[in-house]
Amino acid sequence: MNEIDLKTKIEGLKKAIAEHKDFTGTYESQLKETEQELKDYNKVELTSAQLDDIYEAVEAGVEKYDFSDTSNYNIEYGIEYDNKVYCENLELQHSGDLVEAIVEKVCRLFKEADAPEDDQVNTHTVAEKII
Repeated sequence: MNEIDLKTKIEGLKKAIAEHKDFTGTYESQLKETEQELKDYNKVELTSAQLDDIYEAVEAGVEKYDFSDTSNYNIEYGIEYDNKVYCENLELQHSGDLVEAIVEKVCRLFKEADAPEDDQVNTHTVAEKII
């Protein structure tokens, strides 16, 4: 091969790479959409009324939490050059209490189903199936 042939081949390869990058972007977006569809496939479908009930339960759980209790926060103060004190960092310490209040309200909307596979799991059988 001579120099012109090599330059022509390089240009051709660059064009091929550019074309495949376009296809790669398309395939990646299709892959993401399909993966999301797979995640959504086994989700329980809820009606608008049920979603409204969940929203209201979360709202009630948040309202139950006492945001005005200063012991729920870790506050770090700072001082500016003109001796003004300011809040440098404010961190919610007891977020578990907030989560618990929300979960309590949401769980009242549902009844737990019996799942026989949760009672006993035969790990030996599961491992054999995987292998």
